[in-house]
Amino acid sequence: MDYLAFDIGGTHIKYGVVTSEGEILTKGKYNSPKDSFEELVHSMGEVHRQLAKDYSFVGIALSLPGAPNNETGTVQGDSALLYLHGPNLREALLQETGLYSYAENDAKSAALGEVWKGAARDVNDALFIIIGTGIGGAIVKDKKVHQGPNMLAGEFGYMILHPDFVKKEFKTFSDLGSTGSLIQDVAIRKGVEPEHLTGEEIFADAEDGDKDCIEAIEKFYESIAVSIFGLMYFYDPEKIIIGGGISSRSDLIDCIKEKIEIIKESFYSGVDEMDPPIVYCEYGGDANLLGAVYNYIQYQENR
Repeated sequence: MDYLAFDIGGTHIKYGVVTSEGEILTKGKYNSPKDSFEELVHSMGEVHRQLAKDYSFVGIALSLPGAPNNETGTVQGDSALLYLHGPNLREALLQETGLYSYAENDAKSAALGEVWKGAARDVNDALFIIIGTGIGGAIVKDKKVHQGPNMLAGEFGYMILHPDFVKKEFKTFSDLGSTGSLIQDVAIRKGVEPEHLTGEEIFADAEDGDKDCIEAIEKFYESIAVSIFGLMYFYDPEKIIIGGGISSRSDLIDCIKEKIEIIKESFYSGVDEMDPPIVYCEYGGDANLLGAVYNYIQYQENR
């Protein structure tokens, strides 16, 4: 059986044809519509119409930001794509494609994909941190993603890292430790608009000795390390698994670990009290597509 999977992000929409065994038969991506729910649904319909020439689909599996409610078909919470929140996405896609859909939060989808086929298949308890335009996350307990009564469990991006009660300004993990925040930081330092920069360019310029980029990246790593250190004590997981586009950088985890070691030295006097493995999602950007399908299969089995 084949599923049409979409991973809806703030920058790109990725899609793929995924089998019930977790094989990705084909995939692609395009730029996310910035302002229009109708444009989003139409673009997904276009992908379906093209792929339906070669595949017969069971349904549409969705990975997206916010808190999708599979009882109502709407998306609760908040995200960079404000138009997602309010309209009934399931009904709109049903009218556009004739296919039923189930959705899961993007970070939780990545976690499900890795629980199903990837880095978490050999453990029961894990934390997932997805570094993208913002910060997503997931808590896996006994191989199941914990949702919480409001479906917001694992939204680590809202952790406050820098509070200022006088100014009533509260900087979160997403504000300080996401690729979006890194781009924003460098844009401010250089006096340019963020849309003129990319994460890839910032890292390349840092390697060429750009002081602004080097300092911003150091701050970025420090914010991630502080957050992970706190989460280690919050949950004591068997593994911490990092995903998102930046996880393609082979030195990312080593750089984060260097910062964590500095924190640990001040707490433990050099003794490793807690040291869960920190690893990458094995399926990288494909984990969301796999997890969306796994989520759909689970809903089918429980109906």
